[in-house]
Amino acid sequence: MIRIVLTCITALTMAAAPAVAQAAKPVAEPQAAAPAPGSDEWLRLRGETYHSAPESAQDPAEISATAKLNESIAARNAAAEQAEAADQARFDSETQRWEADSARSSTARVQWEADVAAANAAQAQWERDRAAWEAEVAACRASRRPCITPAAPIAPRY
Repeated sequence: MIRIVLTCITALTMAAAPAVAQAAKPVAEPQAAAPAPGSDEWLRLRGETYHSAPESAQDPAEISATAKLNESIAARNAAAEQAEAADQARFDSETQRWEADSARSSTARVQWEADVAAANAAQAQWERDRAAWEAEVAACRASRRPCITPAAPIAPRY
């Protein structure tokens, strides 16, 4: 009985949930268009204001010092760009050198693995040939008759 009551309460709650959610939604107010980035209104909203003084109110010595400072900064920026370009070129050449070395090492490793596999195959073949020869010699000796057997297989050279 309790299970039926709980099931009914759950069903009613789930059925009423969309209506409750709709009623609880706040009505969205239309927003004003955002000001364009860099505009005076945009800067004002961020707490930044800038008003340049008229030309007549500016000090010529300060203007000259500012121009020299700007030239100095521009020269340092250009030097930094050149240094960064040189560093990037050096990095790129070192990267290419490393990739070439890595490719050579990989090729050498693959060749070494192939050589090891060939040596192991030759060793296994020699061991089979030697075992067959020994079996043939043993069979000949066991027969107590004169036998001419081929020479023993020669061990492979590595």
